[in-house]
Formats: sequence, structure tokens, C-alpha cells
Amino acid sequence: MDAPAGVDGKAEQPVAHATMRRTPSWLTQAGILVRKDIAIELRTGEVLVTSGFFAVLVVVLGSLAFYVGPETKGQVAAGVIWLAVAFSSVLALGRLWQRERDDGALDGVLTAPVSRSALFAGKAAGLLAFLFLIELVVIPLSMLFFALDPLEAGPGLLTIAVVATPGVAATGTLFGAMTTRTRARDLVLAVVLFPLLSPTLLTAVVASRELLGGTSLAELGDYLRILGVFDVAFTAAGLGLFGTLLDS
Repeated sequence: MDAPAGVDGKAEQPVAHATMRRTPSWLTQAGILVRKDIAIELRTGEVLVTSGFFAVLVVVLGSLAFYVGPETKGQVAAGVIWLAVAFSSVLALGRLWQRERDDGALDGVLTAPVSRSALFAGKAAGLLAFLFLIELVVIPLSMLFFALDPLEAGPGLLTIAVVATPGVAATGTLFGAMTTRTRARDLVLAVVLFPLLSPTLLTAVVASRELLGGTSLAELGDYLRILGVFDVAFTAAGLGLFGTLLDS
């Protein structure tokens, strides 16, 4: 059947309306990845449960093994808190990247139109949220076992944790990508990650020790600025190098 004629006598041609899909913005891509990790965690609880119980175990064992009296409680508590955070972060990283390796999930993400830097930001933000939740358990528990005054030590320890943890999350996410292509994943992650976490962890331990020793938070400004520099440096390195490490 002929196409209907137009006003000029010519047959009208059907017009195809192509729908153009817009690529999500960088922030939208990162937000989608964060929500994905959080949704999986709410359904399974495998990262928070395993890492949280491990961190609690470190605090309990540390308080029983190293606490010898009131004169050393601040020094021991500072080390125990950040040992728990360090080990639980490695455990959480292993579980987070294991999810991506299972059933080729990471390959699916890499074939999607997602920026590598947005992938880094999403994974780092998810890990940061998990570590903050673990610290909300570790810090009060440490104050309980080491007989620390919550009103005196709590705000300062939380401030140090807020400044130090982004550097831990950024470093872990950046070099956690290296484990996706290797067989000895846990060994490679521990060997590479702990030396790189050392500047942040050592600064956080010293700042926590000084705080628990009676130094006011205002006098710890130099330590907080150093931690901020580490946060910026490791985050910038992750945004720039994550794609290279992931694709290598």
C-alpha cells in the first residue's frame, strides 16, 4: 500500500525518532556503585559481620594481654584501636573484591560505560562507610575495656578516626585492585597494603596516644594536618592510577 501523499504531492516518509541515552555523570556513576555495595551488604552482612567480629576480638585480646595498669592504658589503647582498624580493613577489602570476582561481576562493570575514577570513588566510599561503622564499635569498646573516660577521650578519638580513615580506605581500594588478577590475593594485598598504610596508621596511633596521655585535641593540629595530606595524596593517586592498576 502506497504511503499517503503530502500537501506537495510527494509521499510522506516515516520519521524514525532516535532516543539518545545520556551517559550518567561522574557523581551519578560513583553513587550507583556505592549503593550497589551497600545494598549487597544489607542483604548479606558478610563484610560488617566478619570484619566487625574480628575487630572486636582484637580489642578484647589486646586489653587482656597488654593492659598492665592505669599508667599504660592510653598507650596500649591507641595501638589496639588502630591494629583492629588495620586488620579489619584488609578483611573487608578481601570480601569486597571477592564479590566483584564472583561470576565475572567485575568484567560486567568494566564493560559498562563507567569511568575508572568513578569506580575507584564508589568502591572507596563504600569501604569508608564500612570502616566508619566498625570504628563506631571499636572505639567505645576500647574505652570500656581500658577504663577511658568517654566524654574526655571519645570526641578526640572520633575526630582522629574521621580524618585518618579516608586515607586507609583510599589506599586499600587503590591497591586492592591489584588482587583481582592474581592468585595469591590475600598475600599480595597484605604485602603491598601494610607498608603503604604505615604512614597513616603510625600518625593516627601517635595522635591517639598523645590524646589519651592528656594532650588536648587543639594541640594535635599538626598530626591532623599530616593525616589530611595523606588523605589527599592517596585519593589523588587512586583517581589517577586506579584504571592502570585495574587493567594491568
